[in-house]
Amino acid sequence: MAIFKDRIEIYNPGLFPEKINPEDFFTGHEQSILRNPLIAETMYKSKDIERWGSGIKRIHDECVSAGIRVEFKRAKTGFVVSFYRPKWEEGEGLEDSSLKTNLKNDRKILGLIRQNSRITAKELVQATGLSLAGVKYHLNKLKKENLLKRIGPDKGGHWESLG
Repeated sequence: MAIFKDRIEIYNPGLFPEKINPEDFFTGHEQSILRNPLIAETMYKSKDIERWGSGIKRIHDECVSAGIRVEFKRAKTGFVVSFYRPKWEEGEGLEDSSLKTNLKNDRKILGLIRQNSRITAKELVQATGLSLAGVKYHLNKLKKENLLKRIGPDKGGHWESLG
């Protein structure tokens, strides 16, 4: 791990599979290539990992929803993930940029829910342009802030705007 003023880099000495780019995993459709299936199976059964091949997508989705630029790069001797600090990227304070983005997304989601209390998370993804992880993040945040409440189950239930 290396920490710089503008970014944090995490280096992995394992080479990324040939003919596959990290971006191929963002959609969640690319299959994981297990280097040691016995270890992976053991870790899965012991619940030390959720599933195979979901890490890059989850990292990407969380960074997008938080407004953090992330890059996945091949190196001759391994693989590097770089997380860029918004303060240095945008020339303004982290609090300002992410707070504005979060508030904008919160308002957009609340507005869509007020228009249609039965809107699904997938429909919110399409309407907002956020990832599913980003939509879930905002829904949970709004619920914690008592601005939103879920009435009933995921299927057949509806949202209630409290704010």
